[in-house]
Amino acid sequence: MKHRILLVGGQKIYQEALRFSLKDHAHLDLLGQASDSLQAIAMAQELAVDIVCIDLQTPGMGGIELTRALRHAMPGVKILSIAAHAAQFDVLDMLGAGANAVVTQTESGEEFLRAVRALLSGQSYLSPDVANVVASAWMADKLRSKAQGLLSERERQVLKLMATGHTSNEIAKLIWIAASTVEVHKRNIKRKLDRHNVADLTRYVMTKERGEPRFGGFLPPFCVLHPQDPSRSTAISQSEQNPE
Repeated sequence: MKHRILLVGGQKIYQEALRFSLKDHAHLDLLGQASDSLQAIAMAQELAVDIVCIDLQTPGMGGIELTRALRHAMPGVKILSIAAHAAQFDVLDMLGAGANAVVTQTESGEEFLRAVRALLSGQSYLSPDVANVVASAWMADKLRSKAQGLLSERERQVLKLMATGHTSNEIAKLIWIAASTVEVHKRNIKRKLDRHNVADLTRYVMTKERGEPRFGGFLPPFCVLHPQDPSRSTAISQSEQNPE
């Protein structure tokens, strides 16, 4: 049985590298390549592909929104996201949009094949550099969740007003305290949440108010470096991460 694969976007040199990686595997059928988001959706549906490999910088709506659109249009399709680098917010946004696997262009073609094999066996997959980023973000998220419980009612009030763009003077007037007191609250909030600019604080508030924590208490299934052999990867299931 052949498994149908579609490539979407990406630089030509990387496209050729992926094609070369697949050419000796008879059970993997590379059906074609879409150059932009709209073509990708049309081809994926028309060809009934099993795996769609999406470059983060795909022209059109971009890799993240394309992932979200494909997940809605084809719930059963496996999505392998490809990023130039393991940037934290890109990786987490791709996973949040519905990607089943994430690898970076800095990894070898063999790592790409590992991801494909994992998807075909029903697993999710992260290349080692991406897995490190996700694990670090998960740990930081846990710490911030604990810190959120340490915020006072007044600090939570100030945080929400900061996230909606209010200045210290405006916040002071709205909640009837001195501007200097607002500044003290701001410093405490940034220290407790370990977020030190308004953009990060705003993103934090938006995530909490949507009720969509990035990890929901556990890591998604993914692959990490094998402890004895860094060249190997090991899939970890949710039950292994959360044995309770």
